[in-house]
Amino acid sequence: MVKRWRQLTVWLHTLTSVGWMAQAMTLCVLLAVGLAADDVAVRDAATSMAHRIDGRLLAPMAGVSACTGIVLAAATPWGFFVHWWVLTKFTISMVQVYLGIFVLSPALTTSLTAGPTPALVVGTALMAGAIAFQGWLSVRKPWGTVRGGRRPGASTGPAWIFVATVLGGLAELTVALVLGHPLPLPSIILIIVVLSCRRRWSGSRRARPAPA
Repeated sequence: MVKRWRQLTVWLHTLTSVGWMAQAMTLCVLLAVGLAADDVAVRDAATSMAHRIDGRLLAPMAGVSACTGIVLAAATPWGFFVHWWVLTKFTISMVQVYLGIFVLSPALTTSLTAGPTPALVVGTALMAGAIAFQGWLSVRKPWGTVRGGRRPGASTGPAWIFVATVLGGLAELTVALVLGHPLPLPSIILIIVVLSCRRRWSGSRRARPAPA
């Protein structure tokens, strides 16, 4: 039961991460088309579509990708600060999520009237590249452990953590598609619960990391 739902959580994390990258690439192309267009109608159509994709797909996929990644780190022996590749992925994800919320989304809203800028095109391209780099980190797992450390007694969390992550993530994506904007409340609640309860399922022995 635990293994099955943990694997489904990994699947959802992979799916939303790839989707996040694909939507960032789509935004980059649309904004580049709008920037290069001489026709105002083409520019407005491209920026309007980019804005809609950000609200309905990119932002919710980014949120669910980050949430599932946090759960997989907190509820498995991988941890946040044990392996350099996990720590690097976590840092990049958090930077990108906050840049998306406080920089990209407002800039896309502004572009609806002012038009896209070269900075927006470059920013979305860098976002897609950073996610691709995170995918490489997940496959290669380079650089070893942080100061040779491990999580003593770490173990995998209970099945309900992964069940809630998968069902909550799918519900969050569905709601965003319907409403046209992300509603990350399930992810926020789940992250708080997981971080609060993680010590309860820590065993007394040192466990090996579960397969990614």
